[in-house]
Amino acid sequence: MGFLELFLIAVGLSMDAFAVAVCTGLSMQQRSLKKSMIVGLYFGSFQAVMPLIGYFLGSQFADKIVELDHWVAFILLAFIGARMIKESFEKDNIDCIDCIEEEVSLDFKTMFPLAVATSIDALAVGISFAFLSVRILPAVTFIGVTTFLLSMLGVRIGNVFGARFEKKAELLGGVILILIGLKILLEHTVL
Repeated sequence: MGFLELFLIAVGLSMDAFAVAVCTGLSMQQRSLKKSMIVGLYFGSFQAVMPLIGYFLGSQFADKIVELDHWVAFILLAFIGARMIKESFEKDNIDCIDCIEEEVSLDFKTMFPLAVATSIDALAVGISFAFLSVRILPAVTFIGVTTFLLSMLGVRIGNVFGARFEKKAELLGGVILILIGLKILLEHTVL
């Protein structure tokens, strides 16, 4: 897997965290670098750890289905991407509007479930990494840093501009993941 594909996967996976960060920023009375970094650290850390877990789970049986690995990667990425696209059309901005009434707490009991919920997709991507023999430590580090930076940006955008970008971010992330899955499939079946 090349740098461009990894970058696109990192951005695609980051879109859920970005959307939640926009809502978080929208709810903040006063945004600060410290608050943005807390949000970024939660989301970035979980986006790095979940594919690592998925990779180790997938490695347990990757050699048993090596002839189908590209199909597994395609199906996982397409499923995640399709779900993100579907959610982008189903969601309305009620979630963010609810946040406006009261500032979102950045404590562990609030941020932990948000970080887990936004990184579940990364677990499946980690499984596909095992089938594709990706160098996992640089990959998860890159995904974590990308999510960290985009989450910090999301807090700022939410605080300054509001929730306009939430649906578009999730839609873009879904499209990116489907296209990468399709590329993997085509590289293994056509070439």
